[in-house]
Amino acid sequence: QVQLVESGGGLVQAGGSLRLSCAASGSTFSINVIGWYRQAPGKQRELVAVIRRGGNTNYADSAKGRFTISRDNAKNMVYLQMNNLKPEDTAVYYCNAETFPSPRGYWGQGTQVSVSS
Repeated sequence: QVQLVESGGGLVQAGGSLRLSCAASGSTFSINVIGWYRQAPGKQRELVAVIRRGGNTNYADSAKGRFTISRDNAKNMVYLQMNNLKPEDTAVYYCNAETFPSPRGYWGQGTQVSVSS
């Protein structure tokens, strides 16, 4: 079992920055991929950025150049630095972890990010 707790959301003006944090606990040794998804009202949940055990990252096109995902394995933390935020970034941001070799997905409770124009 893996538990995920997000923090760092809030209200920010367009062009501003936020840093989201995800604290992982439990069987963290089994985490293979961990990252961030978001869900805006009336829309499907979508990938924002993920980072693999080896450090490889993937970003949504909308996040490239503005968001940076990082991982501190010693602290079992994952961060999402979001710069130049836009109103369309407004969503609930969820931390997600996928384990290996027993493939299971885990979700945090989410943190709200609101960007005003």
